[in-house]
Amino acid sequence: MGQLEGKTAVVTGGSSGIGLAAAERLAAEGAHVFITGRNQDALDTAAKSIGAATAITGDIANLADLDRLYDAVRARGKGLDIVFANAAAGSFATLEETTAEHFDQIFDTNVRGTLFTVQKALPLLNKGASVILNSSVRADDGLESFGAYSASKAAVRSYARTWANELKDRGIRVNVVSPGSIDTPVLEKSLAADKVDAARASFAARVPLGRMGTPREVADAVLFLASEQSSFILGANIYVDGGEKQF
Repeated sequence: MGQLEGKTAVVTGGSSGIGLAAAERLAAEGAHVFITGRNQDALDTAAKSIGAATAITGDIANLADLDRLYDAVRARGKGLDIVFANAAAGSFATLEETTAEHFDQIFDTNVRGTLFTVQKALPLLNKGASVILNSSVRADDGLESFGAYSASKAAVRSYARTWANELKDRGIRVNVVSPGSIDTPVLEKSLAADKVDAARASFAARVPLGRMGTPREVADAVLFLASEQSSFILGANIYVDGGEKQF
C-alpha cells in the first residue's frame, strides 16, 4: 500500500520535467493521476511511463480546456484529492525588451491559468485534499531578464496564502514548492543549442550544492505536501533549491 492509495490527483504540465516527475511519484504511491499538456504525443508517452494516468490535452490558459479536464475527473466518480498546479510559461526579456505579448503569455498561463486551475477544482476537492502550487526562487530575486516570470511566480506565492485561509475550513491544505535551478527540458526550448551548456554552468554556479537540481528532487517535495506526512503544514513555501536562496 502506497501513501496515496485510492487517491485521485491532477498534475498540470505533466508531460515533461517537474510535472512528469511529480506525476510518476504520485502514481508510484498509489494515486490515479490526470495529466494535462498541450502536446498529445508527449502526453501519451508520459501516461505510459506513469502507469495509472489519464492524459487530457489542454492549455490551462483556456478555460474550456480546464472544464474538459475536470469533466474527466468528475466522470471517474471519486472526487479529487491532490492538485499540483505546475504548468507554466517562461521566456526571457529585460524591461526594455518586454512586449505586451510577452507579458500576456506569461501572466495568462502562470497567474490566470493557475487561478482557474484551482478554482475549477473546488467542487471536486474532497475533505483533506492538498493543493500544491509551483512557484520559483525567481520570485525572491532580481535576476535580470526574468522580470515578468518572476512577478508571475510572486503572484502564485501570494495566492497560496490567501487560498490557504479561504479553504482551511474545508480541511483543504494549500502550499507551495519553489524550485531553484532545476535541469529540465525548458532550457533546450528557451535557448539556442549552442548556449545551453553555458546556461547550465551559470545556473549551477549559483547553487551552494554546486549543481542544478533534478525534477525528481522537486517531485519528492510535492509528494510530501500531497501526503499525510505534511498534515500540519498550511500556507507554507518549501524551497527545493540546493540552498540557492537560503544564504
